[in-house]
Amino acid sequence: MIRKRRTRIVATLGPASRTLDKVVALARAGADVFRLNFSHGTHDDHAANFALVREASKIVDRHLGILADLQGPKLRLGAFENGFIEVKPGDTLTLDMDKTPGNAKRVGMPHPEIFAAMIPGAHLLVDDGKVRLVVKSCDKTSAVVEVVDGTKLMDRKGVTLKGAVLQMPAMTDKDHKDLAFALRLGVDWIALSFVQRPEDVAQLRKLVEGRAAVLAKIEKPSAIDYLEEILDFCDGLMVARGDLGVEMDPEDVPVAQKTILRAARRRGVPVIVATQMMESMISSPTPTRAEASDVANGVYEGADALMLSAESASGAYPLEAVSMMNRIIERVEQDPHWPTLMLAEHGPLEDVDADILVAAARRAADTRSINCLVAFTTTGGTARRMARERPLQPVLALTPDPAVAGRLALFWGLEARVAAQPDSMDSMTDEAVEIATNLGLVPPGGRLLIVAGTPFGAPGAANLLRMAHAPTRFRRKAGKAT
Repeated sequence: MIRKRRTRIVATLGPASRTLDKVVALARAGADVFRLNFSHGTHDDHAANFALVREASKIVDRHLGILADLQGPKLRLGAFENGFIEVKPGDTLTLDMDKTPGNAKRVGMPHPEIFAAMIPGAHLLVDDGKVRLVVKSCDKTSAVVEVVDGTKLMDRKGVTLKGAVLQMPAMTDKDHKDLAFALRLGVDWIALSFVQRPEDVAQLRKLVEGRAAVLAKIEKPSAIDYLEEILDFCDGLMVARGDLGVEMDPEDVPVAQKTILRAARRRGVPVIVATQMMESMISSPTPTRAEASDVANGVYEGADALMLSAESASGAYPLEAVSMMNRIIERVEQDPHWPTLMLAEHGPLEDVDADILVAAARRAADTRSINCLVAFTTTGGTARRMARERPLQPVLALTPDPAVAGRLALFWGLEARVAAQPDSMDSMTDEAVEIATNLGLVPPGGRLLIVAGTPFGAPGAANLLRMAHAPTRFRRKAGKAT
């Protein structure tokens, strides 16, 4: 099953999409990667969803990636005696470390990290910013706050100290348990929430030990200040605009999105644009025109992937949401102005042999009638470089490692397949031609441009560029996604 588009779709699994038939339908409608959200559900739920995706991958005959999204250190208010209190601007109350149920005068907030970072005049955002509080006075265990905006404070709602870098571990005890479980399952990607510093990602990378690719979710303004350093330690980025938008003014979020995308594109690191892409489709069969434009903007910017959250996990129209996102992406990529706008974000090449070779392949493909580019890759590095170049021809990434193929499902424009490691120039050419023709990526008599490395199987050794021709007649065979 070959996509007619380059930009990928990440779909979150949940109660609305937790059967094999539904996962297969979502994959056929356009989902390339499935997200397991560890903020919700049990390990048994995630294990069942993991098995569904792996089975669906066999059915649709295409590698489907799996992303495990760790919850991260979510900070919350304590409980109230009646579940909530009514508030209005000008009201004051005390936040403290006491776990006793709160009332109109006080409520617990058992997070010493927040109190340690507080100063008078700081703003606290509760329930994704629905209630805004300003700190009037504070010490290491309590604070007197005044309501600036909002009408109701409810049990266990999330709390954010705007603009602060909190001195706390990037991963909770729950995250450590979830990470170990996700790695035992064999997920392709691990996403770390609420990244503040490069050390946060470095810690996760050390724990993962190469068993999955590492993705940093940028949802704290402080992370943007350390973006280049964070990119040194991660394999991918996510623009998590929901939490990012809580701490930033609305007019700053689009600029932050552009900044993150440009930085990722320069590094050749895949980047996902996420949150509220088509939120109205949680309860409506069609998106708003603004949402359609938001999806289109991500495609014009050259994002590797766009993500659906509640739309596919718990909404009433998960299949319609994926199908609609697929339609919008396909339409934008048919726009004759799209390549110019998308390629405007292209970053500089590194002065290494592999980059020079891949850039030459892309230029050759643009100037001659090349139907397909083929990248033989052991670790995924050559294919990643090819995706960074954003060639308009189909790119077939061939690897002997199924784990690498799963990770490449997130990258712009790549069709990843498992193939035996070639042992000669002839076997490399024959394998590339056979798989490309069987998948319909090259017509009879068409040209392929192959990028590989010798000695075969040596990581990072891309040093070979070869043109091949498909036979004028061939018998199409059903490819198998391993």
